[in-house]
Amino acid sequence: MVYVFLADGFEEVEAVAPVDMLRRAGLEVATVRVGEKVLGSHEIEIIADIYESKINTDNLEMLVLPGGAAGVENLYKSESVKKIIDYCAANKIKIGAICAAPSILARMGYLKNIRATAHPTFRHYLTENGAVLEEKEKVITDGIFTTAAGAGVSVEFGLELVKVLKGEDEAKKIAGQILL
Repeated sequence: MVYVFLADGFEEVEAVAPVDMLRRAGLEVATVRVGEKVLGSHEIEIIADIYESKINTDNLEMLVLPGGAAGVENLYKSESVKKIIDYCAANKIKIGAICAAPSILARMGYLKNIRATAHPTFRHYLTENGAVLEEKEKVITDGIFTTAAGAGVSVEFGLELVKVLKGEDEAKKIAGQILL
């Protein structure tokens, strides 16, 4: 199971594009509502599949954190989000984060000596917390972490997540299907 967290203020395309790519690859994906209210940064309402209290770690393959400045701050404030990130890191379960979301991983100390990227306005969190900032790369996988620079690379981010979980051939197949 891949869990994609949605907190109030999340960047819609950074959540929906990866979900789409992962589901095209035949992966089981659930969107997870974090908090009482969840409205995207552009006021698009997405009804999450489950609430954060319903996460089951028994079959967890990956956690995905969309960006959006307000959404990321709401994710960072959530103790349940921090607990699942800790669980993933401790158990070498893959984590994807895009745009502002890599700042969560950096602030929690997980990107030290990890090659990563983020939206330019959030990159200082990476450098302040010991990440190896890759400014020219748009999407990077290093160890269990996949990070991406922002909304404009949401599809590429989703395809990289497919590659991480199902291999390069599957990611290329889907890229061809969507004419990328």
